[in-house]
Order: sequence, then C-alpha cells, then structure tokens
Amino acid sequence: MRLFVAVYPPADAVADLTARMARLRVGAASAAGINVRLADPAHLHVTLAFLGDVEADRLIEVESVLGLAAETLRDVRGSSPRLRLGGGGRFGRDRFTVLWVDLLGEVEALHVLGRLIRLGLRRARLPHDDKPFRPHLTVARPGDRIDHADVEADREALADYTGPEWPATELVLVRSHPGPNPTYDRLAAWPL
Repeated sequence: MRLFVAVYPPADAVADLTARMARLRVGAASAAGINVRLADPAHLHVTLAFLGDVEADRLIEVESVLGLAAETLRDVRGSSPRLRLGGGGRFGRDRFTVLWVDLLGEVEALHVLGRLIRLGLRRARLPHDDKPFRPHLTVARPGDRIDHADVEADREALADYTGPEWPATELVLVRSHPGPNPTYDRLAAWPL
C-alpha cells in the first residue's frame, strides 16, 4: 500500500483558494484546455509524512504511531492548531515546475506533529521520506506547458493571497493510487 499522512483544509478554505486559482494564469490556461495539472480541490492536503509502499500487515503499526503522535500533540497543545492558507511559491523548474500555497498561523504545531510522526515511524522501522518538512499545498504542476513568465506572475499573485483561518482538527492516514487520474482512500483519522 502506498501511504501518506496529511492534514486537510476545510471546504470553505478550499473554496476560497479554488476561486483565487481560477483568477490566476494557470487557471485561465486550464480553462482553455492546457494541462497545467491543477490540483483537484477535493484532494488538497498538507502532507506531514510520506511513507511510500508499506506492507498491509504493518498497517496496525502505522496506525499506532499516528494515534500516539496525535494524542501527544493534543496533550501538549490542548487545542487544534489554527492555520490559514496564504502566500506561495514555486518549486522546480522547466517541466518540473510546481506552484504551491504556504501555510500561516500556528504552523509550528505541524512541525512538531511531523517530527513526532517521523520519530515514531523510525522507531518502528517503518518506511518514510526523510526530506525536510515544508508545510504547503501543491496547487498546480504546470511544468513547461505555459510560459515561465506566466508561472512567475502567478507566484507573485499567490504571495498576496491570504485565505480564511481554520482549525486543523484531524490527522488522516491516506492510501494513494497514483496514475493519470490518482485516487485517494482515507484509511483512518485521529483528532488533533
């Protein structure tokens, strides 16, 4: 099973961001039929840990690690972290260009949660990606299908974006099925 751990923004935050994306050049390109690979609003999430392929018989261990991490954060904080989408930027270049939106607010709580998760996964000898954690939402993968100047204009436009505040109320374990039309199955969730 290909797994990742995420926090999902609520529908109103996603709707606000989706409206903003429609006004960007990648939004216009998508409306014109150019495959700029806009993220499906139903799947927008902040990945806290990517596990990759995990054997089905180890799922209970993964769930145990995530449950403990969520419980520890709740005990330390006493309330859900308050976040908002805002700002943004670009990763990569040329055909690997990705547009993303940043997270604002009590982001340090996500850093703590990410460290707790990765520590638990490491202790259980479960697979996970050890890349530095940078909380963000990937919103488009335009690559080189639109002009670089359009991507830069969108990056600048996202820098001024600030969405509504929301509480990160749950940690979600997701199974992904990659491909041209990826699908995602919610396997379990824990309150934050």
